[in-house]
Amino acid sequence: VLLVESGGVLVQPGDSLRLSCASSGEPLDDYTIGWFRQAPGKEREEMACISQTDGSTYYPDSVEGRFTISRDFAKNTVYLQMNSLKPEDTALYYCAAVGDPDCGAEYTDWGQGTQVTVSS
Repeated sequence: VLLVESGGVLVQPGDSLRLSCASSGEPLDDYTIGWFRQAPGKEREEMACISQTDGSTYYPDSVEGRFTISRDFAKNTVYLQMNSLKPEDTALYYCAAVGDPDCGAEYTDWGQGTQVTVSS
């Protein structure tokens, strides 16, 4: 599946931002979708996942309560809502897909990423 991320911009600490992951082809509701980020010099980390089966979600402890992943079936888009952004949230954010029904599987398809910069 071809994934395209958008929504990354420069924001100030404390701001909110919503990233989008869209597919122009296959329906994303056939896939489990994850959001990842990678900052310069750091490893890529998974920030959120939403399962294909029942929409259950996963977040690492580092963003629990600040980030929310959701689907819009009509728009064939998965969102990552990010609140109370911090400078350490600065990174290139990617979405990824896998045809597995639940979170925890190895992702097979990746987007190109969208840059989020949090700075005053």
